[in-house]
Amino acid sequence: MPDKSKTQGAGETSRRDFLRAAGSYSVASLAGAAALMAKPNTAGATANVTWEEHFQKNYRLMTDEEKREAVARLEKRYSEEFGKEVSVDDTPAQDGVLFGYALNIQKCIGCRRCAEACVQENNQSRGSKEIEWIRVLRMEKGSFSAEDRDHGGYPDEFGIQVGGNAYKPAGVVLEGQHYYEPEQVPEKDAFYFPMQCMQCEKPPCVKVCPVRTTYRDPDGIVVIDYNWCIGCRMCIGACPYWARRFNWGEPHLPPDEMNPVTHYMGNRPRMKGVAEKCTFCVQRTRQGRWTACVEVCPVGARKLGNLLDPDSDVRKILATKKVFRLRADLNTYPKFFYFMD
Repeated sequence: MPDKSKTQGAGETSRRDFLRAAGSYSVASLAGAAALMAKPNTAGATANVTWEEHFQKNYRLMTDEEKREAVARLEKRYSEEFGKEVSVDDTPAQDGVLFGYALNIQKCIGCRRCAEACVQENNQSRGSKEIEWIRVLRMEKGSFSAEDRDHGGYPDEFGIQVGGNAYKPAGVVLEGQHYYEPEQVPEKDAFYFPMQCMQCEKPPCVKVCPVRTTYRDPDGIVVIDYNWCIGCRMCIGACPYWARRFNWGEPHLPPDEMNPVTHYMGNRPRMKGVAEKCTFCVQRTRQGRWTACVEVCPVGARKLGNLLDPDSDVRKILATKKVFRLRADLNTYPKFFYFMD
């Protein structure tokens, strides 16, 4: 029979050793955290995250003072990392503003300048890890001519009866090419369909976020608090418009190409493992400016305006043009409208 007193004593010694070791680890951890806060580190975005930033509250739950401190930390870190003076704006949504967007799909020539301007303005990852918030689909036109229709149901390619099948595709041939490089645009027998975040009134992405890191601001813009994103990608799966992107690796953003005018909820540099998307250039629009894509469009196909203002461009378009919203059947109520003259 084992000696219980010896066994008990051994157990107590083991627990004491464990607690003593745990205390040492705790002291070491606190010392490391203090060092992290005390000296600047320019080894990269992840390494530069301070102790306060890592454990800060959700942006919506911060006090005004805590928000100012968070912005100051980011400005210091980004300025050190990119070697230039970086500003981080935190201007909130303005009263009496509900942003809406309208795009003339008859005018769009597929030049993709909007996508390129968006990448540059919003500090999206470059190179092999490039992320684009705007996606322009190339659609190829088919036809509905009588000679292309039913010829008895015996297509030459198969030699079997198929019940009145057409010999040639009808209407739109392709569901959409995401990547195309023509010699010039617009191409003959093609039209273009740009897509991005629809800034829904009832956004599915917000409903599924388990940590409430994404939400709809009063001006209608759906934003993301990157510091609280846990990378679960549920928002990406819930979005029916393919509008969200995910940083699978460390984003590649050359310092000389970094836009130093940023917003906390918008185009500030993101980190690995977070979702991101179009925010209607919140760093611009909350300062009374157009989005980058509106400014750069060479044919004036893109319009931005206040849906609460009856004299805005978007409201006039809604009142006078043929307008539709993508996937209206889902009842997400997008504030991104497509129209035709």
